Amino acid sequence: MNPLLRPQQPPLPPQGFSGKPGNATPDESGVAPGDIAVGVIVGRASEYFDFFVFGLACVLAFPFVYFPFAEDRLTGTLYAFTVFALAFVVRPLGTLLGMAIQRRFGRSAKLTTAMFLLGTATAGIAFLPDFEKLGFWAVGLLVAFRCLQGIALGATWDGLPSLLAINAPAHRRGWYAMLGQLGAPLGFVVAAALFAYILNNTSPQDFADWGWRFPFYVAFAINVVATFARLRLVVTHEYESALQAHELEPAPVRELFGSGQGQGANIFVGAFAALASFALFHIVTVFPLSWIQLRTQESVGDFLNVQIIGALLAGLAMPLSGMLANRIGRRSTLGTLAVLIGLFGFAVPFLLDGGATGQYAFVLLGFVLLGLSYGQSSGSVTSNFLPHFRYTGAALTADVAWLIGAAFAPLVALGLSNRFGLIAVSFYLLSGAVCTLLALRLNKTLAAARD
Repeated sequence: MNPLLRPQQPPLPPQGFSGKPGNATPDESGVAPGDIAVGVIVGRASEYFDFFVFGLACVLAFPFVYFPFAEDRLTGTLYAFTVFALAFVVRPLGTLLGMAIQRRFGRSAKLTTAMFLLGTATAGIAFLPDFEKLGFWAVGLLVAFRCLQGIALGATWDGLPSLLAINAPAHRRGWYAMLGQLGAPLGFVVAAALFAYILNNTSPQDFADWGWRFPFYVAFAINVVATFARLRLVVTHEYESALQAHELEPAPVRELFGSGQGQGANIFVGAFAALASFALFHIVTVFPLSWIQLRTQESVGDFLNVQIIGALLAGLAMPLSGMLANRIGRRSTLGTLAVLIGLFGFAVPFLLDGGATGQYAFVLLGFVLLGLSYGQSSGSVTSNFLPHFRYTGAALTADVAWLIGAAFAPLVALGLSNRFGLIAVSFYLLSGAVCTLLALRLNKTLAAARD
């Protein structure tokens, strides 16, 4: 560590903090893992809320608001899911742009720019006229705003998850890894509750005219609050010192891939290691709502209420994943849950075609599995990166995992299940489980070779 970056009068060690080898000591960081976790949860919850609002709108509003020219509601939904995926496609670009801004102007300038861009794009969607008023210009602007959301999300990477992983006591790393993931169920619960309330308290015409826009207004307001909350955390001297002490600063990508030490390969190993969880992510959140809307007579509002219960169960399952990971290890936890997700995939046709009882069971069981697996999916192999590359490597690993695992999941699942039946969803989840198991095995082999 550069001695110039060490605080001259380090604060007292936080209670319960471990100074064992491999962890940051209090003298090195001056920050407690619990404080870092709060920052991670606040930031991630606002981002997930934004994306779930867009995903739910792809099912409930966009097919008739922006794609009324489609031959049927199914085609319109597939068009909307295509736009939904674009944010994940451009997210790595946002990560690289954000890191360039950070190197030149600093972390606070990067985060402010990213959150301003995210809020602007979200507000743009809220005020965007429909297809009847603007024609294909409305579609083009929707695509542009969605791409801006993806770029902004990539640029919001603040390094706090990596700092949390380093600062967490060795025997509780599974627990602290889980805390940052709680933003996902929190974001979904708020987004789904808003849409459910509006659907149940407005007429279909009012919902089409203005009701669907209200969650986007709320998303903009949440972005403003989250921006100030995160800036207040990451620009303090203690956090800047801790991030710099652990070399959690952006490294050029050409150095990452040209290091000659396999650092670039760690991005793909890490992304595939979490693939089962990421594949399940949108299969239980966005896809089933489209299936209910298009293929059944069930009430969408009632189904959203069941999904809210499922998301709460996912939030409760995440602490269990932390305890399980502390006991058997994070990688063993991911492998075990990948097997369970593969088995769950085989039950998909029987559950979603099993009437309301089967569909509700699909949601509740799927969310529990998601909570258990997603709670440990973040940075499962981040330790493979050398300290100098950890900041950039962790960000790009997450980007690639979202791209290959979750970006096209609603589009692929709905399109293939409509053509070949729900067995296509089974194979989609099974492929994710197999990829996770192979990546974990490869990572174990590479770790043994390094030792």
